[in-house]
Formats: sequence, structure tokens, C-alpha cells
Amino acid sequence: FPTDRTTEIGQLISSYLVREKNLEDHTIHLLFSANRWEHVPMMKEKLHEGITIVVDRYAFSGVAFTSAKGNFCLDWCKQPDVGLPKPDLILFLQLSPEEAAERGNFGRERYETSSFQEKVLQSFCCLMEDKTLNWKTVDASKSIEDLHREIKSVAEETMQEVQNKPLGELWK
Repeated sequence: FPTDRTTEIGQLISSYLVREKNLEDHTIHLLFSANRWEHVPMMKEKLHEGITIVVDRYAFSGVAFTSAKGNFCLDWCKQPDVGLPKPDLILFLQLSPEEAAERGNFGRERYETSSFQEKVLQSFCCLMEDKTLNWKTVDASKSIEDLHREIKSVAEETMQEVQNKPLGELWK
């Protein structure tokens, strides 16, 4: 589940990201959150069926990106996502902005500049201080095969640990 660009909200977000539309910073932050909330009923249904859900980004990304803009505090940024399903594991794939810039298509979307990415990284570091969440940092400069192996191992271990745990709510 990355940002779902097929819904009306998702289409608006997409046009903002590719610079076709300009939206006020509070507005885009709330639209990203609304896009996540659109999926909550389906997510809860799948989780109750015992299906594991893998989410690309999620609330933490939204909070980190908006708070990196400088005129937002972390707490305000977290509020729209309070109550979302709490992840059992958050993998942070760490890659320097320089290495990220060397990868294909970097710079095509609004937030893909190295200076802004440095600020985003600082925001993520603040979010990772929350000990109520299970953060694991993974070195993303490894080969695809090694990275895949490590992520698979950590994910399988977490799935075993939380198998009979009830669904929690984020930031509550």
C-alpha cells in the first residue's frame, strides 16, 4: 500500500507530487492522511483474517516530510493519523541522500532534493525515538539480494512474535 493514487484524493496527491497542482502545506498533509484512512476498513478486515499487510511508507513518512518543511511541529503532524492501525514492525531503509540521488528517477517529484531529504532524515530520527514502536534500521546500500534476505528474516521473526497479539492503534 503506497499512496493510493487511484482514489479521488490519491489523484489530487499525485498531481501535487508531479507539480501539476499547488496545494497549501496543511492541506496536502491532511490529504495524505485521508488517503491512509480510506484503507483502514480493508486493512482491519485483512488483519482480522490473519493476512499480513506490508505498507510502503505509511503515517511516519507523512509526518517526517511535513515536519521537514520547518513550520510544522511533529505533534501537529502526527494528529491526523492518531488511531490508525499500529504496525508491528517499521523498517527504515537507510540510504544517504547522495546514494539515493544516484538511483533512477530521483528528482522527478516535488520532495526529491538532497537538502530536503536531509531534513526528512532528521525528522525520521526524532520519530525513531518513540520506544512504543518497533523500529528496525536496515542498510539499504546492500545488494538487492542481501537486503531482501535481511528484510525477509526480520519480517518473519516479527510475524512469529505478534501472531496472537491484538491490533493496536497508532499514537494512542
